Amino acid sequence: MLKAWRIERAEESGGREPAAEDLVFSKPDGSWIHPQSFSQILDRKVAKLDVPTISLHDLRHTHATLLLKAGVPVKVVSERLGHANVAFTMSVYQHVLPGMQAEAAEKFAALLARRPD
Repeated sequence: MLKAWRIERAEESGGREPAAEDLVFSKPDGSWIHPQSFSQILDRKVAKLDVPTISLHDLRHTHATLLLKAGVPVKVVSERLGHANVAFTMSVYQHVLPGMQAEAAEKFAALLARRPD
């Protein structure tokens, strides 16, 4: 999807291949778009649809929570979110971890039960 977007951006700029440091989403002149603009666009779209109200931040939080509940390693989730370290991710999403700890303990116990003495 990003490759197709880069091709589209190149076509928009008269065939100039985007540089690595170019923004993925920018104004036609290449300048940055204020992040609040994306939130406003989403809010307007959601208001027109028959769906529960959700913010971009809520979507980000849901994304991370679902990944953690699915067993994706915290390190991977932390990297996807752009957090500086795993400790921060764990502190924010600690509400997900208690159930995961119990599940991990059960899986470990099952492994030990199958292990010959």
